[in-house]
Amino acid sequence: MYPELFKIPFIGLHINSYGLMMVVGFIAAVSMIRHLSREITPDPQLITNAALYSLIAGVVGARLFYVVHHFGNMEGGILSFFAIWRGGLELYGAVLFAVPVIFFYLLYHKLPARHYLDILAIGLMLALALGRIGCFMRGCCFGKPTALPWAVRFPYGSDAYYSQIYPNPQRNRPEPQLKLPDEFFGSYTDNGKNLYGLKPYEDLTEQQKDMVKNGEYHCLPVHPTQLYSSVNAAVLCLILYLFWRRSQHAEKSKIVNKLFAKPGSTFALMFIVYGITRFFIEFLRDDNPFEIGSLTVSQIISASLIIFGAILMAIFNRMKPVVHRH
Repeated sequence: MYPELFKIPFIGLHINSYGLMMVVGFIAAVSMIRHLSREITPDPQLITNAALYSLIAGVVGARLFYVVHHFGNMEGGILSFFAIWRGGLELYGAVLFAVPVIFFYLLYHKLPARHYLDILAIGLMLALALGRIGCFMRGCCFGKPTALPWAVRFPYGSDAYYSQIYPNPQRNRPEPQLKLPDEFFGSYTDNGKNLYGLKPYEDLTEQQKDMVKNGEYHCLPVHPTQLYSSVNAAVLCLILYLFWRRSQHAEKSKIVNKLFAKPGSTFALMFIVYGITRFFIEFLRDDNPFEIGSLTVSQIISASLIIFGAILMAIFNRMKPVVHRH
């Protein structure tokens, strides 16, 4: 776990892994989208502009969803809304805000929207695959405890550790998963505030430090769900790319009546396959509260996206093919 990679001397700027991987994912996605859309783009700068607008809308949407979802656990007042470098972004919020922005941008510039949305779907999965690595390095979006050989342990004071040492009624867990003695809790000062809770690591005795690093109070091993999500997004990126290539070939060969061959189908398929995989990955996560029974809000949205994607697929396959010119 490396939430902070390094600090730039003289200016004191902290480079966080989460933010860095977001930027890397964005640049990789834009590069791929520009490359794949070169046959339908009159001006490559239009793609860059669309990506920048979608990035702004996506970050706002992702942060807003997170704040609404975790409002009761946030500290720092209204200013905490802007602290995205600490993590706390939800993909579904990004998609729901960014996609309409891109769609209206494409309509405004009279560009073939369905073709662009197909390519956008591929780039979005690439960005997600890289962004989830940032989640792993920061320690958010963690999984449930497991004894599997590839399980990972997060350090003392991490999000996963906090989750394990406290009860969580929102996940129907009345008792902590890892019971710590009272001596690990106490009063401390953070940013001028007097607080009570889990002691900072530096305030522990040497014996206590050894116990939380190597002993019985070490964080329980958990599913690396961030890496599951990263691999899942990479696989979906490849699947969508191959599907898009197949659709392109079918369109050029005038086989437009073949199932899933029309423009927009790749974009619709993204909602279906991501909705399905996210729904099941969510069963292995241990961070989101239950909303309906044992289902999280992400699973509820996933089910909705599967239905939405199927409806889009049906609509796009009934529409006439678009002839794009540049």
